[in-house]
Amino acid sequence: MKKMLDEKCLPPIREVLYVLGGKWSMLVLAQLYIGPHRFNQLRRALDDISTKALTDTLRHLEQNEMIDRKIFPTVPVTVEYSLTEKGRDFQMVLVAMYNWGLRWGKAQDGNDTKQKILQN
Repeated sequence: MKKMLDEKCLPPIREVLYVLGGKWSMLVLAQLYIGPHRFNQLRRALDDISTKALTDTLRHLEQNEMIDRKIFPTVPVTVEYSLTEKGRDFQMVLVAMYNWGLRWGKAQDGNDTKQKILQN
């Protein structure tokens, strides 16, 4: 039974991992849930991301129809990134990851978050 479940589950999971691409994709998507951002707004919000990593991540997400890139004819040209319907539909996955992180992740100060929740 377990093997049959694995055979059915693994291909869609692989597809999700391919669409997301690198390690920054989920953080970029999470930032875009707040609202549309320009490139430098995203770069500042994700402090330790390099320009190249952000460029590559945005291109990958755009190619996979998770985000939309809108160009405004200003001087200089303004480019804004926002979520597509497909990208917005991924929000429930991010919420589940957030909840898992609250329950099992490490807190900023290094203490186990689970211990803090249990103590309250």
